[in-house]
Amino acid sequence: MTLVERVKNIIMQPKSEWLVIEREAGDPGFLFPNYVCILAAIPVVCSFIGTSIIGFGTFHVGIVSGLIHAIVVYVLTLVGVFVVAYVIDFLAGTFGGRKNFGQAMKVSAYAPTAAWLAGVFSIIPALSFLGLLGLYSLYLLHTGIAALMKPAAGKEIIYTLAVVVCVIVIQVIIFFVIVRTIFGIGMMY
Repeated sequence: MTLVERVKNIIMQPKSEWLVIEREAGDPGFLFPNYVCILAAIPVVCSFIGTSIIGFGTFHVGIVSGLIHAIVVYVLTLVGVFVVAYVIDFLAGTFGGRKNFGQAMKVSAYAPTAAWLAGVFSIIPALSFLGLLGLYSLYLLHTGIAALMKPAAGKEIIYTLAVVVCVIVIQVIIFFVIVRTIFGIGMMY
């Protein structure tokens, strides 16, 4: 299956696509270079272009600061996929699901697809609010957890919410690392 087909299927028919994904290997050595690294670059590259090249009226983030920010965000996104996979796997037993890191890695790798695609709107700063369309990734997370981690009946939503809370905590930590990086290095205009 090509990258474009996978993206289209996970967005348009996630429940049936998760069943296809379930039968595939959950090897990070395949998922990262063939999917995660490519899609995770979309919001980073678009944000860099939007803030450093296009800018907000007369305000532009300096090229060097923008590049440093982009690199930090990209690396933290990739690390975040691993961390979220560990969280999904760790919580599986709590909700009667099966602990399987390979399946958790697939959920963590494919669920953010909508958010990564919605990152394209940050290329034009005035349209960046459309990034909210990426919230569809929460539904992808829920359907992925239900299909691949197989939690006990009725616990799918609670399991998903627990993962979301953990992801929010992780995102807050990532945000503070990014802010510290930006202000530690300084912004160049």
